[in-house]
Amino acid sequence: VQLVESGGGLVQAGGSLRLSCAASGSTFSINAMGWYRQAPGKQRELVAGISSGGGSTNYADSVKGRFTISRDNAKNTMYLQMNSLKPEDTAVYYCNVQRRVGISEYSYWGQGTQVTVSS
Repeated sequence: VQLVESGGGLVQAGGSLRLSCAASGSTFSINAMGWYRQAPGKQRELVAGISSGGGSTNYADSVKGRFTISRDNAKNTMYLQMNSLKPEDTAVYYCNVQRRVGISEYSYWGQGTQVTVSS
């Protein structure tokens, strides 16, 4: 599975961005998907996750009410709508997908997209 993120950039505090993660290759049996971020000097953290059918989502406390995760399985694409952005949201954002084949589960990462929020 290959993952390509897009939509990052520079935005002022209070602004919005929409990230996309397009999956290609062996996309069958893709299960849960999620967005992670890593700021300089910090560990990578989960931002939001979504179940295979999209009916279940979870968010980090720091982004609840501001970010919305969604997915379009027909397009093998996941999105992260980010509103009311804060400088502390600045980080490289990575998409992750879990793929189950039989009893084995595989994890795939995108290359990351930079999000910078200026104050």
